[in-house]
Amino acid sequence: MTACAPVPAPPTPAAEPPTPAADRFLVVNGARLRYRDEGCGPALLLVHGWTLDLEMWDPQVRALRNTFRLIRPDRRGHGRSDGIPAPQRDSEDLEALCDQLALARVAVVGMSQGARAALGFACAAPHRVSALILDGPPALQADSDPEVPLQRYAALVRRHGIDAFRCEWARHALMQLRTEDPGVRALLAAMIARYPGNDLRHPAAVTEVPSSGLRLEALPVPAVIPAAGHLPNLDTPDTYSKLCRGFITRHSPRETS
Repeated sequence: MTACAPVPAPPTPAAEPPTPAADRFLVVNGARLRYRDEGCGPALLLVHGWTLDLEMWDPQVRALRNTFRLIRPDRRGHGRSDGIPAPQRDSEDLEALCDQLALARVAVVGMSQGARAALGFACAAPHRVSALILDGPPALQADSDPEVPLQRYAALVRRHGIDAFRCEWARHALMQLRTEDPGVRALLAAMIARYPGNDLRHPAAVTEVPSSGLRLEALPVPAVIPAAGHLPNLDTPDTYSKLCRGFITRHSPRETS
């Protein structure tokens, strides 16, 4: 009788990525703001930078959703949130979101212009912030960011339209990725393409966040500013998520909110 070779077991299918949380909306001071709320554990608030939106945090959500409850808004006038970007209102919007979700205490990660929003929130409500990570913040004591010529971009939009700005901004040094991952590059391009640019269409309506009060030494919470490129969460998501997890776990109590 001829011996038969054993039939190999079928390969285990690759695990599918988790389904993204549904978009939710909150109206604050006349603007309808989009946010997502997912995961379990201590609350972690993720605040994106200028021209980006909550989807910039997709890699961190995949890595951290089993460790933290992740709340990520589209800042006013970004992504799918209404209104004109208003840095002076960002901290109020973050506090309103925490009120809506009954979050007594959160850790906060703010990226670029979102770092100002995170710091403003921490200064206004230090009792609510357990840990603070500022990623690539602009000069915190300056009234504007010299690397981002808003007046020139506003003039470009007036002359040639929003797509001309998006094209030029995509070439800016701050938007250059080091990774060649096509998915990450597509994600960044999609966020820039979604940016409404209402602050550039209506620059007179924008008031920069005041410099007074934005002082790290005034905060009774642990803080760290990683020395990294401008988009490290997209370029090196595993390392970025690991650093965030370690820092926040050391400084945030293990409690659900």
